Amino acid sequence: MNTSTIDIHTHIVPYDFPAYAGTASGASWPHMCDSPQCNHRNVMIDGKVFRTVSHECWDVEQRLHQMDKTGIGRQVLSPMPELLSYWMPATDALVLCRHINHAIEEMVAQAPERFSALGCVPLQDPELAARELERLMKQGTFRGVEIGTNIDDVVIGDPRFEPFFAAAEELGASIFVHPLRAAGMNRLVGPPGLIQLVAFPGENALAAASLITGGVLDRHPRLRIAFSHGAGGFALTLPRLAAGWQQLGLSHQRSPWEQARSLFYDTLVYDGPTLAHLIATFGATQLCIGTDHPFVIQDTRPVQRLDEMDLDSETRHLLLSGNAMRFLGEASPEALPHDTLRSAT
Repeated sequence: MNTSTIDIHTHIVPYDFPAYAGTASGASWPHMCDSPQCNHRNVMIDGKVFRTVSHECWDVEQRLHQMDKTGIGRQVLSPMPELLSYWMPATDALVLCRHINHAIEEMVAQAPERFSALGCVPLQDPELAARELERLMKQGTFRGVEIGTNIDDVVIGDPRFEPFFAAAEELGASIFVHPLRAAGMNRLVGPPGLIQLVAFPGENALAAASLITGGVLDRHPRLRIAFSHGAGGFALTLPRLAAGWQQLGLSHQRSPWEQARSLFYDTLVYDGPTLAHLIATFGATQLCIGTDHPFVIQDTRPVQRLDEMDLDSETRHLLLSGNAMRFLGEASPEALPHDTLRSAT
């Protein structure tokens, strides 16, 4: 096992949820029930099985065993994205977020050298989310939060989320962005499961682009934001965005290239040549290991995938742990070797 390898993209689901105690209908409040599959439980939302999950979602011992098998030294724990619950009343979502955050905190406490924590906040109310983020960061366990690519169909680059991003920059909180209820789902044709395979890449590209076109990264250059699934189609969108940005004469403080290269991206693209393209596009200093553990589409050989690429030792170190430590605020940009820094195109 390589104890220095850090996986920034993993999820948890609590073993159970509290009974709904709000004032709304409560139909979207999640609950757990037993599954016929051994060591699995069903996550129920709106009276339907949203996902069947294994005990690795809440069982630390089982999780550590799988980490050892895949060469992961440390996981960054974040909620299953659907649990972010942006469609609930904010006060209800706050109750649920605190339950989930407590579950994450308890898992970290069982193996603090093997886990780091990203919690959740009710971003449908940006002011409330900012206050809750401050509370989380003061606890000491959490490095930041996971957020969705959109908040009840409003993309994260929208100006209404300014209070949250301002607070995140001020607090030094890490932000991990994951697709949620992706755009275009009504256009999917084929078997179940295509949301993650086909809709997620476009959803990620829309959200990443919005942080540039909405001015979020210009207003808050010290933000540390990482995108899951390699930011989907954003690497192919970026050259088009940058060319059009210049041709249209749009004002900006930093070019789209420079802004995109201030973001972090996970390696969860399942393919060496695609990963090489992300490194060439965003820079070797911006990629971090991500697996989507413990869900079905997880990458079970993230370290071997790097081994199969023609990477120099410094780049390999950055992808395995160095970049993740910067994303988590555990290392500063000054720690980077000078020749790994890339200038904007």
